[in-house]
Amino acid sequence: MELENQTLIKEFILVGFSQNFPICIFIFLLFFSIYILTVLENVFLIFTIIVSSKLHTPMYYFLCNLSFLDFCFSSSTVPKLLIDVLSEERRISVVDCLSQMNLVLVLGGIECLLLAVMAYDRYIAICFPLYYTVIMSWRVCRYSTVIMWSASLLFSVGPTLIKPFEFCQENRLDHFFCEVLAIVELACGDISFYKITIVVVGLFTLLTPPIFIIGSYICIISSILKIHSSHGRYKAFSTCASHLIVVFMFFGTSLTMYMGQASFSAYLKYISLNYMVFTPALNPLIYSLRNNEVKEAFRKILTNYTWLADHLFSKQISVSSHLQEGGRASRAERR
Repeated sequence: MELENQTLIKEFILVGFSQNFPICIFIFLLFFSIYILTVLENVFLIFTIIVSSKLHTPMYYFLCNLSFLDFCFSSSTVPKLLIDVLSEERRISVVDCLSQMNLVLVLGGIECLLLAVMAYDRYIAICFPLYYTVIMSWRVCRYSTVIMWSASLLFSVGPTLIKPFEFCQENRLDHFFCEVLAIVELACGDISFYKITIVVVGLFTLLTPPIFIIGSYICIISSILKIHSSHGRYKAFSTCASHLIVVFMFFGTSLTMYMGQASFSAYLKYISLNYMVFTPALNPLIYSLRNNEVKEAFRKILTNYTWLADHLFSKQISVSSHLQEGGRASRAERR
């Protein structure tokens, strides 16, 4: 009865980081630069994998998916953050806020599962190289993608459909985006259902994949140690090093955010910057700088497009010179 007599909130105010104008300008320039870098890196990496036929393997198929997720991850929050930093009123409707929250949860859940699938791909490639093309067929890759998206949608969006949020008291959200822990703190009535859901979903998406990844790498390391050639051991481990760095960056922050907190704390918004802003920008660099095949594909694309640009430019000069000569000849005939 008490809940029914209260007015439901229809919009939130995102507190963000600072109201000081010089600091806001610095934050805007910093995050704008990182976002542009993130978009260019991930788009170019996706383009490189699609264009280069040598990269049409399951490993790079999943890497292409990771780049797409990083692009979406960053785009789901950073543009709104950039607008709010320079705005006096940092408002967002409840509908838009919940949509953003669900989108971030879905993308985060997919990335957790994707990193586990990428570890399994490396496990098969190193431990069972002769059966790799059979086990990791394109059919398996496509099914894996469908299962990841379906599972993440079910676990992330399902709870909010079963019991929708209602907000009737505080509307100040001490965050730069609509993060689920901050949203739950503002919900009316009994929030035990949402807290239990966060724990259950966290167990599925934040604990199960790392355990699976650790198990895969234990098997991988044992297989690498059996390789007699030092060059062979280095080559085998180098294919996994980039993935391990990304795993530590993503799961380290995510576990701190969701599994180590009973309730939302204001300092968590600074931790969430790691996986929302910095990790999507660093992932393409990590995979590109440590991967010779990707770097070779980069060079070929740049060489081909440079040659094409030079060829078109020289052809344009040649056409213009012919036109000028023709004009001179016609003027000479008239004289």
